[in-house]
Amino acid sequence: MKKVLLQLDTDQHPSPFDAIVAEDAGVDVLLSHGSVTPEAVRDLVQGAFFTRPPGDSSMAVWIGGSDVTDGEKLLDEVQAAYFGPFRLSTMLDSDGCNTTAATAIALIAKDRDLRGRRAVVIGVGPVGLRSATLLTQEGCDVFAVTIPADVLGTVSYHRPRGLAAAEGLGMDAREPADRSEMETALEGANIVLAAGPAGVQVLRKEVWSASPTIELLADYNAAEPLGIEGVEAGDDLVEREGKLVLGALAVGGKKMKTHKACLRRLFERNDLVLNADGVYAVAREIV
Repeated sequence: MKKVLLQLDTDQHPSPFDAIVAEDAGVDVLLSHGSVTPEAVRDLVQGAFFTRPPGDSSMAVWIGGSDVTDGEKLLDEVQAAYFGPFRLSTMLDSDGCNTTAATAIALIAKDRDLRGRRAVVIGVGPVGLRSATLLTQEGCDVFAVTIPADVLGTVSYHRPRGLAAAEGLGMDAREPADRSEMETALEGANIVLAAGPAGVQVLRKEVWSASPTIELLADYNAAEPLGIEGVEAGDDLVEREGKLVLGALAVGGKKMKTHKACLRRLFERNDLVLNADGVYAVAREIV
């Protein structure tokens, strides 16, 4: 049978990125739905899997969109729609958070023992939080810091929603008042990840280059200006100022491989659920 992917996107327009990668990964039929709400999931999913015999693995579900919290609600409803032998393998990658974070941490952890290393994640968005969680699982002493208003270039400051999420995960999260306080939080760090908004420089070269403890930096921002001053987006664990640097484009290339590999994995069985941990396992194989 043809491989059919049910794309459930919480945004008005289903992600063209996710759709194109699905085609590249060998999906034959893509059923894309936008503005999907939790209430709509059951009919969409059951309307799909009732066309296949129990145990069939020619159909799978992809959950995307820009809001991870909304995506997680859809995932819960997808799983609630299953019964008996009727189920489909499903993957959640809202905002690309799982494939991006998993690939970056897999690259950092490859051939390295991270146990006991001190890691700081700048930014508590979905990618930053996923990265912090995976680093913790690798044995790092991790804490996350929010990005203050003077770094973001905004007049007003609103407490990031991700801060509450970090605290809910039991993560050590800090909310510095300004750039100086944020940079002070980097003291003693061995690994620093910049997971700020696109086009916002969160870390100055004079700060990271002068640090006696920082060994590795990773930047998720591919838009100019980059998140870390003095690095290049294509840096693939390149040495700069005595530190190893992983740039956004170096992560992105392997992220695409992880993304496609996960899609193919969905069609190997009908009961697979790929969230952060599952995607990370695939990423470790890829890198």
